[in-house]
Amino acid sequence: MRSAFDTELETRLIRYAAVDSQSDEDSPTQPSTAIQLDLARMLEAELHEIGAADVRITDYGVVLATIPATATGPAIGFLAHMDTAPAYHATGVKPVVHRGYNGGDITFADAPGLVLSPEVAPYLGTRLGHDIVTASGTTLLGADDKAGIAILMTMARHLLAHTDLPHGTIRLAFTPDEEIGRGVDPRLAQDLGAAFAYTLDGGAVGEIEYESFSADGAVVRIIGVSTHPGTAKGKMVNAATLAGRLIGFLPQGTLTPEVTEGREGFLHLTDIRGGAAEAELRFILRDFELDGLAQKGEVLRAACAASQTAEPRAQITCEIRPQYRNMRYWLEKDMRPVDLARAACRAEGVEPLSVPIRGGTDGSRLTEMGVPTPNIFTGMQEIHGPLEWISVQDMARALRVCLRLTQEAAQA
Repeated sequence: MRSAFDTELETRLIRYAAVDSQSDEDSPTQPSTAIQLDLARMLEAELHEIGAADVRITDYGVVLATIPATATGPAIGFLAHMDTAPAYHATGVKPVVHRGYNGGDITFADAPGLVLSPEVAPYLGTRLGHDIVTASGTTLLGADDKAGIAILMTMARHLLAHTDLPHGTIRLAFTPDEEIGRGVDPRLAQDLGAAFAYTLDGGAVGEIEYESFSADGAVVRIIGVSTHPGTAKGKMVNAATLAGRLIGFLPQGTLTPEVTEGREGFLHLTDIRGGAAEAELRFILRDFELDGLAQKGEVLRAACAASQTAEPRAQITCEIRPQYRNMRYWLEKDMRPVDLARAACRAEGVEPLSVPIRGGTDGSRLTEMGVPTPNIFTGMQEIHGPLEWISVQDMARALRVCLRLTQEAAQA
């Protein structure tokens, strides 16, 4: 039987998913796209409507709000991000609800050849009878992380309507640009004003994550020698050709995302642009340990050096910048936020599971900035692509865990 929570969560997810809020890593603005503010203003209005306090949109694009305390206890934060991944289409999202999933194939109205099945997504096969939400086949759904937003907005409405429930001050933050690693402005930790916090940005039911990748980003620029191709013999140095050769100097079949798993890191070429005169290659470097991250940087620098030696007339530069660090480095020194989340799971009949995140969250940066912020499941699956889906009932379990967590924190 569907609960009132199921209905509200589904309604909110569909409403938020329909708003295009894709971020853009090439944009210098904050937030990176103005469309993210469309969702921010929607959330701002809804927070006022349900009676939240201190509602505002910061000048760096974060929606902040307070649920006033009804009991003593530390102020805790809950966060979800508004943007969707730039990697796949997010304009014109049409959410579709598949009621009472029967275990078979899920097809898509706008992409007849696309199929979601337990063979493709084994977790789906464990969700018999659930209400499954997908997009229509030509866009991602955006459950990452609009499911998190829906859960937190439903939690906020419920707590504000039931002031008899004991909890300390709760601070909400809906951030932009998480998908491009710019979700946590340096001012956010102070503006949030929480002793510790949680991101609602995880996957399978029970996941309480406190370990993430450490991450660097790299840009390799190649300047060739440009000349007319008709008289290029002995003169031209084709930057695009050199880009291909540079990729050939990198280890093949051992360090890329498609051949790594578990605690293995990777070196991932995300983008190539340019032409014969100039070319630019962008990489992301990931590892759970700083030594491993540094080694991947050296691999990339070695490939650049080999390419430069092979063609000294070109100019090849490699710039590597830090993005975020494994939040385990800080959280393992004080596991109370993790322990509270685990206790809340068990109190709701959910067995907690902690696995390393093969990615990062806003919590990675917040933890580094002094606000311990582990990650809590939402149920989202197959994210960043057209097969993205989520169970409404999984979202409801995440909501109940969060409600229980607010009470556990007040009693701690």
